[in-house]
Amino acid sequence: MEDELSFKIVGAAIEVHRHLGGPGLLESIYESALCQELLLKGMRVKRQLPVTVKYKDVVIRDPLYLDILVEDKVIVEVKAVEKDNPIFKTQLLTYLRLTDLKLGLIINFGKYQVRDGVHRIINGQLN
Repeated sequence: MEDELSFKIVGAAIEVHRHLGGPGLLESIYESALCQELLLKGMRVKRQLPVTVKYKDVVIRDPLYLDILVEDKVIVEVKAVEKDNPIFKTQLLTYLRLTDLKLGLIINFGKYQVRDGVHRIINGQLN
């Protein structure tokens, strides 16, 4: 299921990039457009979803926020930067562990071709 979703999500990102162009816009604009495109494709989307973080069974006051959660299965982190930073992958892997989800995608709209900015992260390993 996650593989099929990731294929659709990447297709939606390519569609957003095709219509808005890139690089050059703010991350939040790409995030909004990607959510809209996913909704148009009939997918359930949650944006800026707060996730509780616990430390030794105590809830930390400040939650973390996932950019996008698709179908309650795939975390999508949206970026709009020229250079990829290895910390993006590590951060997403941490989000996957905290939520006990299997698959996450980093989609960087700051690349000339968005497909060059797509990275799949599987819980338990970095690609």
